[in-house]
Amino acid sequence: MLIFVVAFGLAAANFWRRGALLIGIGVGVAAVLRLTLTDDRAGLLVLRSKGIDFTTMALVAVGMVYIAWTIDPLGTR
Repeated sequence: MLIFVVAFGLAAANFWRRGALLIGIGVGVAAVLRLTLTDDRAGLLVLRSKGIDFTTMALVAVGMVYIAWTIDPLGTR
């Protein structure tokens, strides 16, 4: 949760590319946690089966990191 709080703080402070990258990293961490934790310990990360949850979160993480690295900064920091 701390990763997302920092990421949204960066985005709010006009460091939106760094914030988007950190959101992607946070979703990647959540995907790894979903894969490694049991269903009882994973808590709110459990939506469907472990494989579907991991695959969905991993694809979102890769997409966010790709967007954060490739989009033009348009004068932002």
